[in-house]
Amino acid sequence: MIRIQKEDLNRHSLQSKPLVNLHMKMIGLIGALVVAIIVLIGGFMDFFVTDTLETQIGERALSVATSVSLVPEIRAAFHADDPSSIIQPIVHQIQKQTDAEFIVVGNQQEIRYAHPNPDRIGKKMVGEDNERALLWGESYISKSKGSLGNSLRAKVPIYSNNKIVGVVSVGFLAESIESVIWDYSKEIWFALLGISAAAIMGAVLIANYIKKVLFGLEPEEISHLLFQKETILHSIHEGIVAVNVHGQITMINSAALKLLTGDDQQTNSWIGKSIHHSFPNSDLPYVLKNGQSVFDQEKSFGTHSVYVNSVPIYYENQLLGAVSTFRNKTEIENLTKKLTNIQQYANALRSQTHEFSNKLYTIMGLTRLNKKEEVLDFIQNETNIQQEWMDTLLDEVHDPYVSGLLVGKLNQASELQINVSIQSGSRLHSILSDGSRQALLTAVGNLLDNAFDAVYDEQAISREISIFFTDIGQDLLFEIDDAGPGLPESVLTDIFCEGFSTKKGSGRGFGLALTQKAVAAANGQLFTEPSELGGTCFVVSLPKHN
Repeated sequence: MIRIQKEDLNRHSLQSKPLVNLHMKMIGLIGALVVAIIVLIGGFMDFFVTDTLETQIGERALSVATSVSLVPEIRAAFHADDPSSIIQPIVHQIQKQTDAEFIVVGNQQEIRYAHPNPDRIGKKMVGEDNERALLWGESYISKSKGSLGNSLRAKVPIYSNNKIVGVVSVGFLAESIESVIWDYSKEIWFALLGISAAAIMGAVLIANYIKKVLFGLEPEEISHLLFQKETILHSIHEGIVAVNVHGQITMINSAALKLLTGDDQQTNSWIGKSIHHSFPNSDLPYVLKNGQSVFDQEKSFGTHSVYVNSVPIYYENQLLGAVSTFRNKTEIENLTKKLTNIQQYANALRSQTHEFSNKLYTIMGLTRLNKKEEVLDFIQNETNIQQEWMDTLLDEVHDPYVSGLLVGKLNQASELQINVSIQSGSRLHSILSDGSRQALLTAVGNLLDNAFDAVYDEQAISREISIFFTDIGQDLLFEIDDAGPGLPESVLTDIFCEGFSTKKGSGRGFGLALTQKAVAAANGQLFTEPSELGGTCFVVSLPKHN
């Protein structure tokens, strides 16, 4: 089971950080974007409110001016001797009721008949924007500077007997209009400032959330980890396949594709596919369903046999998916064979060292007892035995690895007080290929170890083992016969199965299975035949030209 901890991911964030991290970048960028949008919206709203209010005030002024121009008393007053005495009171009353800043009435010569300031009655109107009303009879709105200051005003001609006799000017001062606009705009700006503050707080919350989701990593660290992960995945020799909780492939490396499909395909084409359809005999669906790990399962995918480990992936007690790793069974078996051979060599050397140590102690004891004749006889006897072995193996076995293994096993047998004899006529003069040599070393080493165990059995007839080998003909033959209790016929079909053993204890049942596979890999055969010593006789047959 794989459990991902925040601390494991946050270790990467302990590395050198940029001056401005992702958290501050996001707050700054989102805040700047929000402020920019708020400023644009505020500017537009301010312009819209200003334009709307000015338009409404202008229309209001135009409406008042039109109403004043249509008052019959005002029209008739233009033919009186003192028009201002009639017009001023009427206009003054209308100005109070409409809240206009000013209402000015003038004749064709732009001489005032009514004005908010009575002292200016009889004087010429200021602004020079009456021509359109007096000359062309237009009603319009204008902006100009009058006697009271800058103002927005409406101009409407006054008709009497179908002739233009004067003009009405109704206006609102610019200061008053700006005050009204600010009263409306400040509420909008205050609301927008509140929205900006809320948006910046939201930016902080979003930045905190994203930072938490990314385990505190910066973008540069994420890209570095991604590149590092991809490099590692495609450089390791083991196959890896990961799926999410829905059984969809989220990651697969090239080694896995080569083991599972036998082809070097693009891994991206497999992302998103269902594991059920892509690899039906995978253990990943079981792991996702039960949340339990599965180890060392032997599976076959195409022509490849692999060992598979499948484990679930948890983060904060939540199942995120599962991952399987694949190991090539053939490579593991080859490694096991090499280790077995090394172990055999080591055991042989250990036995030989121990045996010669005993002999040296024997010689030393005889020497101290002053038994010179016995010492000479003992040395001569051992020399004859060793010379006999060496002459036989060096002369008849030309492959140094096989002869070295046999010498080691003979010394091991001598230490165990087992009588091992090499039958006359044994010879191995052929040059062995690497495959044949490896298979022969594995087979001979394991079979001799089994023979040693067999003759040590309580039911063994004697502690005798016979070895015969020859390369006469098209095949290499190697026979190992022991005087052990033998094997019943009922188990002869099962002895080469992995895990099967007639001996008690755990960790057994692999020697013969490994030997069978090694011999089969070299296109050879391993079988049994009747024993001359009363036990079991194993025969290894290998073609000369493998």
